[in-house]
Amino acid sequence: MPTHAPERAAIEDWVREVAGRQDPRVGPTTPVVPLVTRGLPTRPVAPLHSQVFICAGVIVKIHGKRTNRERLARRLHCIGGTDMDRLWIQPLIYAPIAAPADRLATVWPRVTVLATIDRPPWADVGSLLARLHRMPITNDPPRLGGHSRLARAIEYLRRGPADLGWLLDLGEPLAEQLSRRPAQATLAHGDFHLGQLGHTPLRRSWKLLDVDDFGVGDPAWDLARTAGFWRAGLLEEAGWPTFLEAYREACGPAVPPVGDPWPALALPARAAMLVAAVQAARMPFSQKTAETLLAACRRLENA
Repeated sequence: MPTHAPERAAIEDWVREVAGRQDPRVGPTTPVVPLVTRGLPTRPVAPLHSQVFICAGVIVKIHGKRTNRERLARRLHCIGGTDMDRLWIQPLIYAPIAAPADRLATVWPRVTVLATIDRPPWADVGSLLARLHRMPITNDPPRLGGHSRLARAIEYLRRGPADLGWLLDLGEPLAEQLSRRPAQATLAHGDFHLGQLGHTPLRRSWKLLDVDDFGVGDPAWDLARTAGFWRAGLLEEAGWPTFLEAYREACGPAVPPVGDPWPALALPARAAMLVAAVQAARMPFSQKTAETLLAACRRLENA
């Protein structure tokens, strides 16, 4: 449902006010622009979902209506822990703030995100995730968000289009299998994909973005979407081997140090692809992407 013009203007004024407390360059007419990640806007007019805006040197993220304040605050606190600044872009404020319409917002420095024309830094990504997965668990992080994302996708499918009933038939037993899966627990991003990488203008090293699903859980979730794209034939030929080699060289715990990684990744990879397909199917401007991901879900069913 589109946001009406007066509501959109009110949000932009509020974003300017928040950004102005962090960046003195912000004035009454400073543009407020929805963030675009790898060619897609981050739901700039969808009021039930997150919205991300750039204003001068500041990024303001308005989180979805279901966001839990206490868990979000714990996540922000955790990424500010010892040595975590080497892995995560740090917020400008280490706590959620009140946003319009009884929502929550977080405030971040403006970063450069991976563009569609960029060659993905697969080796850097593999090493970055392995380092995160090996970090000591401190500051009481919440549970990883992967299972919750799958649950929300299944909830949508239960009341969604009839032509996606076959995807629900895949998702429900998948959730049951994952709930019984014995897995180690490490710190993990929880919703990693290439759009979750950024760097500040003065430093080229890639760091993680988006704490919404960060926490303690199975590190395989962070490899899941990349593994699913690889297994479904949607990843560039050299991408997965480069990523996997770097992850293993950095002693990442999500897969065995040698041998076929797929048995350790199959369930979360299928779940990640299902979630991605549902997200794309819900957005009217991404139907071609949705068709590609739905076809990939079918291919992964028997992989």
